[in-house]
Amino acid sequence: MQFLEALTNVEPLIVITLVAALAFDFVNGFHDAANSIATVVATRVLSPKFAVAWAAFFNFVAAFTFGTAVAKMVGKDVVDLSFVTVPVVFAGLMGAIIWNLITWWLGLPSSSSHALVGGYAGAALAKSGIAALKFAGLAKIAAFIVIAPMVGMMLGMLNQIIVMWIVRRQPPGKLFPIFRKLQLLSAAIYSFSHGSNDAQKTMGIIFALLVASGLPPAMWYQDPTNPEHIPVWIILICHAFIAFGTLFGGFRIVKTMGSKLTKLDPMHGFCAETGGGVTILAVSALGIPVSTTHTITGAIIGVGTVSGLRSVRWIMAKKIVWAWIFTVPMAGLFGWLTFRLMAMLGQG
Repeated sequence: MQFLEALTNVEPLIVITLVAALAFDFVNGFHDAANSIATVVATRVLSPKFAVAWAAFFNFVAAFTFGTAVAKMVGKDVVDLSFVTVPVVFAGLMGAIIWNLITWWLGLPSSSSHALVGGYAGAALAKSGIAALKFAGLAKIAAFIVIAPMVGMMLGMLNQIIVMWIVRRQPPGKLFPIFRKLQLLSAAIYSFSHGSNDAQKTMGIIFALLVASGLPPAMWYQDPTNPEHIPVWIILICHAFIAFGTLFGGFRIVKTMGSKLTKLDPMHGFCAETGGGVTILAVSALGIPVSTTHTITGAIIGVGTVSGLRSVRWIMAKKIVWAWIFTVPMAGLFGWLTFRLMAMLGQG
């Protein structure tokens, strides 16, 4: 692989930034593992060890099936590439990683996607001002901060209502074994959808890094005649790192997602995961980076609401929403501060 062989001869910051991008992908995996396995662990369908292995496998499988539309949007439609430098990419990644680690430590399911967008935009803003930002792309991402969890909630509610009607005459003792098996399928769907959207965001950042690096395109493009194409080696390495991170779990957040929002049984888990997974696959096909965290949280709340508003622990839901609201500005602030610090040290 010509590019990887040449890394020993390039500017150290490029190599460090590539490592930081893969570190973000890894952190994304263990931070967002809860999205895929919270319900299947909470309902005791799988042990945490087997649940994360199940999720990691389907995160990786998504590499071979779903294209790179989300990667292209993150790489080109958030920040104008003419303003992007290697320090901007590095500072943006650090902003996202710092916020992810803070929310992981607090056990709050925040959005890795929006942390990345916020950190990247904050770093670009620190370097070049508002002219560096592409507001059309940012507006689309901002709109889906609201749309994705709402669609997830509605699909979760609809699934729960339909399933309850279908099985209304069946005894619970007969249904639980069936839905325990079905939840394996729904967890696979959700993990696959997570890989189809989240790993692509890191692909887009690595693409932006390589464009900014000044390295000859022939060195790292799979097809130098087609600059829109994301090379296969980037696709595979991003999916591998997010799957590897998932194997380490995100058990602080699993507890929040699986038990602190509403009481779940296998039927609830199946309906929530299916609703969330379908939502993410649909927006991935449209090339829109969305928060898998927001989507599954909305789906879980939707499923719980079917049993009555009091079935949802709204105090915890309120805390999660506040984490969502602060994600973009706080990651942006950390990205901005990281870039300013690098500039002070002569690396900006």
